[in-house]
Amino acid sequence: MRFLVRFSSFVVLAAAVVAAAFDSIRSVARSAPDLMPLGKVWADFSPQSFDWLAQAVAQGPQAERMQKALTWLLLQPAFAVLGTLALLLWMLAWRRKPAAGRFAA
Repeated sequence: MRFLVRFSSFVVLAAAVVAAAFDSIRSVARSAPDLMPLGKVWADFSPQSFDWLAQAVAQGPQAERMQKALTWLLLQPAFAVLGTLALLLWMLAWRRKPAAGRFAA
């Protein structure tokens, strides 16, 4: 299970790096900061899942709060959201080293 979470973290981190590279290229080309929001990237990449999420949030409990939270999240830069998600997944799969040391019985 830990392997799947680590692999997911790697894939999301790679997507964050790609999003950051695209944002930096666009910003240099325009000579001004130009960051793509997560909602636009997601809608361009997979419109079916984007529509499914919008319908699920609209029909779920506490739809107003979820709609506000989702709107806020989708307006954030894609590289920042993906980087944070990669960090959280990595932290979930992290295992502490034993306190007694490597050779303790």
